[in-house]
Amino acid sequence: MNRSIGVVAAQVAPVPYDREATFRAFEQHVRTLAAVFPNLELYVFPEVYLTGLGSWNDGYPPGYVESVAEPVGGSLTQRISELARSVGKWIVPGSIYEEDGGKLYNTALAFSPEGELVATYRKIMPWMPYETVTPGDELTVFDIPGVGRFGLIICFDAWVPEITRNLAWMGAEVILQPTFTRTNDRELELVMTRANAITNQVYVVSPNLGGLMGTGRSLLVDPEGHVLTQGGDGEEYLNQVLDLGRVETVRQHGTYGMIRMWQQLRDAPPPTFPAYEQGFAAGEIMRGLGPLALTGVPDEQED
Repeated sequence: MNRSIGVVAAQVAPVPYDREATFRAFEQHVRTLAAVFPNLELYVFPEVYLTGLGSWNDGYPPGYVESVAEPVGGSLTQRISELARSVGKWIVPGSIYEEDGGKLYNTALAFSPEGELVATYRKIMPWMPYETVTPGDELTVFDIPGVGRFGLIICFDAWVPEITRNLAWMGAEVILQPTFTRTNDRELELVMTRANAITNQVYVVSPNLGGLMGTGRSLLVDPEGHVLTQGGDGEEYLNQVLDLGRVETVRQHGTYGMIRMWQQLRDAPPPTFPAYEQGFAAGEIMRGLGPLALTGVPDEQED
């Protein structure tokens, strides 16, 4: 059975601190992609793109994040739903700032071609102390019928390999990773994106912001860690057709025909490691690290 899907990682920039203008640009991107590339079925945008956060040289309005946060199912959700339905495409519009019960979350959304909100994911590892949202506590996968299972992570989540490992354990064959990085650690993220793909035998789609907003270098990686396409630093669309049958082949026959990692985890599993039995805080490495604190840095959300 052919289990392929055409994907676009949209490396785009918001209109700084203008959420309405950013949404109009987002809508134009979506309609352009639908018109020019009708065979591509899934569009993935960067982290918090639709919130309209500005670049380093743009003044940060106090309380901006709180002012643009809204519940899932609110007006922004409805507008994305209507857009997905109008073009008949799967859309992951990056993430939004979600308000729920007085708490703020960095939440990724996924919409079907019928406009149904099929998945939500709250970022488990906000980039603390710079990003002050509440961490999520649930992993998220969703199915595209006839294609396969997709997992959601957001940017800094990639630094915790257990997150991607558990999504693969839950059956994910593609990891969608909306990203918002404007700092030189993007080079490290490229390494981790490939590493997460290799060690879990999954595709990874990681769109980052482009233009003045970001360092770009969006990335699509196959289940053996090969770079399928990588962006520059401007705004661009990165198109690729993913064959999810390739994931099945690599897992059954091994990476490079040798490394059958998931079969070994099943048949000869390692022990439960101390960090998971006792908790990370109990580790010897924690001694002398000091508190997680932010001093002398502007109150701006990122990553």
